[in-house]
Order: sequence, then C-alpha cells, then structure tokens
Amino acid sequence: MNIGEILLKLWNNSGFAYIIAQFGEGGWQNFVMILIGCVLLYLAIVKKFEPLLLCGIAFGCILTNLPGAGLYNQELWTNFMTEGHPAYHSYGTILKEGGLLDFFYIGVKTSIYPCLIFMGVGAMTDFGPLLSNPKSLLLGAAAQLGVFVAFFAARASGMFTALEAAAIGIIGGADGPTAIFLTTKLAPHLLGAIAVAAYSYMALIPMIQPPFMKLLTTPEQRKIKMEQTRTVSKTEKIIFPILVALFVSLLIPDTAPLIGCLMLGNLLKETGVTERLSDTVQNALMNIVTILLSTSVGATMVGSNFLTGQTLLIIVLGVVAFILSTCGGLLGGVVMCKLTKGKVNPLIGSAGVSAVPMAARVANKEGQKANPSNFLLMHAMGPNVAGVIGSAIAAGFLLLVFGG
Repeated sequence: MNIGEILLKLWNNSGFAYIIAQFGEGGWQNFVMILIGCVLLYLAIVKKFEPLLLCGIAFGCILTNLPGAGLYNQELWTNFMTEGHPAYHSYGTILKEGGLLDFFYIGVKTSIYPCLIFMGVGAMTDFGPLLSNPKSLLLGAAAQLGVFVAFFAARASGMFTALEAAAIGIIGGADGPTAIFLTTKLAPHLLGAIAVAAYSYMALIPMIQPPFMKLLTTPEQRKIKMEQTRTVSKTEKIIFPILVALFVSLLIPDTAPLIGCLMLGNLLKETGVTERLSDTVQNALMNIVTILLSTSVGATMVGSNFLTGQTLLIIVLGVVAFILSTCGGLLGGVVMCKLTKGKVNPLIGSAGVSAVPMAARVANKEGQKANPSNFLLMHAMGPNVAGVIGSAIAAGFLLLVFGG
C-alpha cells in the first residue's frame, strides 16, 4: 500500500469524512453538538458556571458526538430499555459491546452516582440551622411549588408524557443529583437536556433570584433583622439524620436511596468518631464521582436526541419551574413574616430551593443590601437544607406515582 492509499484510507475512516459525507443526514447534528460542548466549556471555565460539573458535561458532550469513536452507543441503551428485545435490561450486552462512556453511564443508570453525590452533600451539610428553627421546613416545602407547576405545564403542552413531565418538573428543585436520579428512572432520553438546564439555573441563582425577591417583598420586610437562633446540641445533630432516614424512607420508600445516602453522609460528619470516613466522602469520593457523573451525563447529549423542539421547551419549562420555586419560598416567607409579626425576614424563603449554599448566600447578600447590619446567612441555611430534603421527597413522590 503506497502513501497515497494510506492517506486516503485515513481520510475515509476519519470523523471529518463522516461529517462531510453525512452532513445532510445527521452529520450536522454532531458538528453542532461539538460546538455546544465548546460553548458549555466556555461558560464553565470563563464564566465559572458550575465548573466542577459543567466541565465534565461539556467534554462528555464533545466526546459522545465524535463520529466513529464509539465511546457512547445510544442504540445499546435504546435496546436496553425496549421490553422484549434480547438486550432488555442486559448489562452484559453493554459491557460486551459498549464503549468507555457506556461503562461510565452504568453508574448513572443504576443511580449509584447521584446517591454517592448525596452522601457527599450530607457530609458537607450542617443541619443545625434547620434544627434550631424547625419552621424552616415549611419554607423548604413551599419552594417545591415550581416542581408541580412545571409538571402540569409540560403535560398541558402536549409534547411530553407524564413520565417526561415529572422529570422536567424536578428541575424546579434546583438539585442536580435529584434531577439526574429521577430522570434516569422516568425519562433517560431527556437526561442531557434536563441535567444541563438544572445545573445552568443553579449557577445563575445570583442573577435569577434577586429580581423576584424585590418583586415579592417590601423594602421594610427586607430590612428585618432576625434574632440569633439557639445552639443545637451534638446529640440532636446525631439523632436527626437517623430519624429522618427512618421516617422519610418509611413514608416514601422510593426516596430511600437519596435520603439514606444524604443522612449517612451527615451522620459520618456529626458522630465525631468517623472523621476519616467523613473526609473521604467530602473530598476524594465526591471528586471521583463528580468526574464520572458529569462525563456520563454529557455522553447522553447525542445530537439526534438533543437537537429537538423538546429540548428548547425543557429549557423554558426549567427556568419557569425554578422561578416559581423561588417565588413559592418567598411567598411562604411573607406569610411567615406576617404570622410572626415581623420576626422573620421573608428573603430566607428564597433559599428553600436546594442549591446549597448558594441560595442562602444570595438571600444574605440581598438582606445586607437593604440593611448593612443584616446577617441572614445562618437563618437562610435552615430553608436551604430543608430544600435538599424537600426535593428528594418530591422526587420520591413523583417516582412513586409515575414509576410503576
């Protein structure tokens, strides 16, 4: 074989030749998705939009759309989900015929990654503010409003099934791992769009929430200084995760994987005798799983699935869900402010979405703008961690109703 034949063969087997030859029949979709992956990398690196996750998602998106690389094979997962197909629910087929990203994605499909992420979140979370002010649970519940409104809006559009609408609605919880957990169970073909929407809106909290804070609260309410909460004992902090894991898992068994891992991580932090385990969960394990999870999610952003009218509508419904969840928490805060005769600053209600601790920081920042001597961070952390529990319960409820 001469040099010309070698070069011709090299060209014919390259992804460049595929994109050019098949441009009108799907090749353009790969090209567009690679560009989208580059844009997401720009947002992650330059604009710092959730960089720890968005970098992996963006690079996974680029890798999965490289023609001929065979890193992720959508048809294998389609067969995996097709009842009656020889490969139905056969991980053996995936391991035998799949590529690298197919192997990574098994951890998403089995819900291992989202649950381990929740364990890390639990190990990094202090439930003290919630325990010192149990009323915060009500604000975390109020901030789930967007989840259910977005569900009904998605169904009303006529473009989504009940299972798909439930997965879209959970974006309103502002909880990436929960969104991935539920979407994998109910609508795995929408995972890329829902994950990108969820993490993008979490990163945009400092831009999205403040206008609605000012719209739904008065200047006088934003100036309210809240009294220092009581000190929570170590015994309370140890008993709390055990009781919550038992009660919530018995109430809604479908949420046991998320709540169980969340509370186990928190228990490791609070016992005082498992520092090594807590440190591992917070750092090494969390970092490893984040890499695998984000790259796997990016792998699902195959051009033929992602570049649809459904994806655009998911982005719109996602921001609507997030805004309504913020408004639900704020309105709950306003009601609580009136019932307590001005002892609760309603801004802390906006932290009822489960983006920890960013939402609490935004509430604190807006409170200080209204009153420089106002310090709402610890007060806002109560609704914030309540939102983590609330979003997991909402996901468990939706899975119970629609998961069969």
